[in-house]
Formats: sequence, structure tokens, C-alpha cells
Amino acid sequence: MPMVWLQQKIQATDIDKVISAELPDPHTDPLLSDIVKRHMIHGTRGNLNNKSTCMSDGKCTRNYPRDLIKETQTGEDGYPLYRRRRPGDGGFTTYINMHNREIEVDNRWTVPYNPVLSKMFQAHINVEWCHSVKSIKYICNYINKGSDQAVFKLQNTAPILDEVQSFLLGRYISSNEAVWRILGFPIHERYPTVVHLSVYLENGQRIYFTPSNLQQLQAAPHTTLTAFFHLCRQDAFAKTLLYCDVPRYYT
Repeated sequence: MPMVWLQQKIQATDIDKVISAELPDPHTDPLLSDIVKRHMIHGTRGNLNNKSTCMSDGKCTRNYPRDLIKETQTGEDGYPLYRRRRPGDGGFTTYINMHNREIEVDNRWTVPYNPVLSKMFQAHINVEWCHSVKSIKYICNYINKGSDQAVFKLQNTAPILDEVQSFLLGRYISSNEAVWRILGFPIHERYPTVVHLSVYLENGQRIYFTPSNLQQLQAAPHTTLTAFFHLCRQDAFAKTLLYCDVPRYYT
């Protein structure tokens, strides 16, 4: 599930220009209408198809069918409520084959898509507008969770505990992490690098103590500022640096 950051932010009033959750007009755009019908219909569920993998306790876990609304609204869970008009309000319907019978579906079953991407790839491409920390956290977690691993062993004798082998099997590196390490990409990076340097007046060092550690009043721990003064007393090169430049040469 790739995530795309746009240079120009999409405003709430522009969602319908980029993302659609409606069936296209089959007369004005028959190609897109056929693509959406084949790839972007979630399919009817409930009594018609209780064996679907998305069904749980008689309900669709993907929340289909969705409610029909005239205008796109920004939702409360990080995803907008896309425009899904009724046939009488400008929406369209189509027919899909299910269990050897034609089923009429409307915009309640349409998965949000981008018309340009759908025409380009002619495949199922779900496009969503993310505008909250909740939705971004889900996507970043989804694309970095790696693949699954299953290990099993067949033997005739009673199993013997092999701690070395158990450790090796537990050291699992997913395909994502393996490629990342092979190509030598950094595991952690911050740009720009930010280092907090303490600044305070003389005798203004803040010390936290309790009745059980009163010795901190006698020998307060070093801060970045007092450590800088101590370094300058011992290192001639440090005397040539400004306080803010020390983290570039010392750790």
C-alpha cells in the first residue's frame, strides 16, 4: 500500500476531482465504467454471500454497503465520507454476476478509486485521502510489517530441545529488512539532526532530588553545558569551537 505525498495539498472541496466512489456514466465513459464494474465493486454480501472472507457475524468487516450521500463529507476517523449519490440524484447502477444470477448494485458497493489510475492500470487500485494521524499511522504500519513466517519439522523420535536452533529460527529477518540492509540504507535517520543543548545562567542548573538522593546537591550530574566547560579545560581544540558546534566533533 504505497503512500503519496502531494506538493499541493488537496483541500476538502477538491476530493471529488481526485477520488470517486461512484459508478461512472456508461454512456459518456464506457471504458472507465467497465473497469470500475470489473475491479472496483466490493460485491454484494450478507444473505447473498455469507461465505465471503470479509464477513464476520453476518456483517462485512469493510463496512459495505456504505451509506448513500449527496456530497462528500470529512469523516471523524481519518477518512472522508465520499459522495455516493442515489440513482435519482445523479448516480448510476450496474449489474454483476453472482451465483449465476445478475445482481443490481449501486454506489453503496463502489470502492474509492482514481479515474486516471484505473484507466492506466485497469486493475483494482483503492485510493484514499488521508488527513489524520490515525490513517497515516495505519498505512505506515501496514507497509512495514513484513511477511509471515511458518516453521515446522517432521521426525520419528521424541522432540529434543535444541536451544541453538530455536534461537536461529527466532532470528527472523523479513524481506523488507533484508533488502534494506543489503542495499546499505540507514536504519535510523533524522534530518536535520537536532541536539538539545542546555543553556542557563550561573548557579541556575536545575537539579531534581528526593530525600533519598540528597547527595546530588553535593555533586550534581553533568549537563551538556557543564560538560562543555569541562571539555574546554582538557582539550585545546574544543576551545576553538562554539557551544553549538561541539556535537559535530564530540559525542
